[in-house]
Amino acid sequence: MDNRLATAGVVGLSPLYRRVEDRILKDLAAGQWRSGEPIPAETKLAKRFDVSIGTVRKAIDELVARQILVRHQGRGTFVAVHDEDRALFYFFRVVARDGIKKYPTSELLSFSEGRADPAQAAALRIPRGAPILRFRNRLAIEGRALILDRIAVPQSLFPGLDEATLRERPSTIYSLYQSRFGINVIRASERLHARTCARETARALGLAADTPILEIRRIAYSYNDAPVEYRISQVDTRDHDYLNDLGRNAGT
Repeated sequence: MDNRLATAGVVGLSPLYRRVEDRILKDLAAGQWRSGEPIPAETKLAKRFDVSIGTVRKAIDELVARQILVRHQGRGTFVAVHDEDRALFYFFRVVARDGIKKYPTSELLSFSEGRADPAQAAALRIPRGAPILRFRNRLAIEGRALILDRIAVPQSLFPGLDEATLRERPSTIYSLYQSRFGINVIRASERLHARTCARETARALGLAADTPILEIRRIAYSYNDAPVEYRISQVDTRDHDYLNDLGRNAGT
C-alpha cells in the first residue's frame, strides 16, 4: 500500500498503528511475505505507509505478541512458522493433572470428500452443500488415546489435499496448511461443553459408552478473520485438563 495512512479521513477512526497492523495483515493474506520470510525493515515500512518508525514498531509489537510475526535479534522480523513447539504451546491445550504438556502423536483414521452440512457451512462461511474435505485424527499421549478430532475444511482452499498427503506429513496439520497451501492459522475460537461419548468415540478412545468427555468446537482463522477449518475434538479428561493461560495467550 503506497497511499498515506496518516490522512484526516483515517486518523480518528482507530489508532494509527492499528491501521498499519491491518495493512501488514492484508499483505500477509495476499502472500506478499511467506512463512519464514523476513518483512521489510521498520524504516522501509515507515516510508511506505508514511508514518513514524514508532508507529510501525507498535504495529509490529502487536503482531509479535499475537505470534503472527517473530523477531530474531540482529536478523530482523519474520513471518512466524508453524513448527511443533508453536502448535504445542499455542494451540494444544490438553495437559496432565500435574500441568505438564507433552507432544501428542497423531493417527489419521479416515479421510473423505463431502458436502458441508449446516453447522460446517456456518462455521466456515461457505454455502450449505459446498465441497469440503473431512478427516478424523486420533491423538495419543505416551501411547494412550486421549482425543478424537473430526476436521472439516473447504475443498477450495486446499486443492490437491488427499489422504496420502495428510498421512505422510512431516509435522503438524497447521504446518502442512502453511507450507503446502500458504494458509497460516493465526487464531482459533473455541466453545467447550461436557457430554457423554457416542459409540464411535468410545471405540476410538477405548472408553465405555456414555463415559463423560469434554467436547471442543473450534473454528480456526487465517488473516483477516477468514475461517479455514472447523474442528470438533472429543477429549478423555479423566486424567487430563483443558488449560487456557489467558495472560500468556492473550493474542488468540
